[in-house]
Amino acid sequence: MIGNRTTHRTADGVRIPGTWRHAFIRNGGQYFLTDLFIFADGIVDCWGFVTLDEFEKKLRSGWVATSFPEGADVSAHGLASWKFAEPHTWLTPELLLAEVRDTVEQLNGRPDSTARCLAAVDVFLADRTEENRAAARAAYLAIPETRRHYALGDMDSKDWPLQALVAGPGGELEEWSDEPVSQEDYDEAIAYFEERARSIAERSPRKPADGSATSFAPAVHLYESYVRQPTDDPGTAALRNDYPAPVDIDGVIYPSVAHAYWALSVTGEDTRAAVLATGNANMARRIAAKAARRPGWEHARTAVMTSLLRAKYTQHPDLAEILLATADATVVYDDSDSAFWGNDTGQGRNWTGRLLELVRSELQARRAGILPA
Repeated sequence: MIGNRTTHRTADGVRIPGTWRHAFIRNGGQYFLTDLFIFADGIVDCWGFVTLDEFEKKLRSGWVATSFPEGADVSAHGLASWKFAEPHTWLTPELLLAEVRDTVEQLNGRPDSTARCLAAVDVFLADRTEENRAAARAAYLAIPETRRHYALGDMDSKDWPLQALVAGPGGELEEWSDEPVSQEDYDEAIAYFEERARSIAERSPRKPADGSATSFAPAVHLYESYVRQPTDDPGTAALRNDYPAPVDIDGVIYPSVAHAYWALSVTGEDTRAAVLATGNANMARRIAAKAARRPGWEHARTAVMTSLLRAKYTQHPDLAEILLATADATVVYDDSDSAFWGNDTGQGRNWTGRLLELVRSELQARRAGILPA
């Protein structure tokens, strides 16, 4: 189960969700208590990034350990060390691999083995043939043994109604009971699932009233490009603040959003003039960096940038079309000089990307007639 153990890694500017669980790594004859990090793209970090197929090999080789010899040395980094005494584990390589595969499915919002089993049960309940029961039974046995008790999310009944249903009257399940399922047990299981179906149907759907929480478009990465002259087909490079798209701010024409930002950030008129005069956005930043910031600039800068981006895309409808074409994609903005404005390989705050998404939403709202033009 993922629960609240959420993490992520960044690959090519894209945030990939993940989770973690405890595990033992065997290295050089010693065992280390650590964490496995599991990511939605099927990458597992077990003291090194591996694919699921490679992770299976790590399990088979004992690098990721699921059995422990009596008296073996164990360490939890920075916490303690000890020796195994009468070790007992519920996991096997097969079970741990199955649990990790289920976790990847959950991270992607796809049905895991439990969800597939419950779907097969629904098919059986709708059409109670032995063929459908056999399919439900196979789906139940495909759930890792360590997770079967939690399949129904009912810690009072656990999974006994599920076992009785897929076994059927007179049937038995491997590793469950030597006694066959009685008709009374089976009838109780049927009643349990009928009541469960009614309860689920009566629940209010927990669905956001105003749309999905996730984007449907792939992320857009705005790499540093240093374009000097506007082009007929700039692509997403036109979305960068240093792209040469003049903006009129209170009657002053700045060569780019970057020029306007840096000119407005400084106190001295001479420095502003120098920023305005340079044709190079990077030079504009360097000139401004040597001067004093205006009082309160640090707290006002996101508001200033928002107004500059609004001006850019209002005054350049062709560039607004490029921004709108990104749909609802996450905008990942490179800025090697600022972890505040840039993504910084997943460590930065990416404020430029976030503000571009805001301005894009405003443009979409105006186009849809939701906001006044």
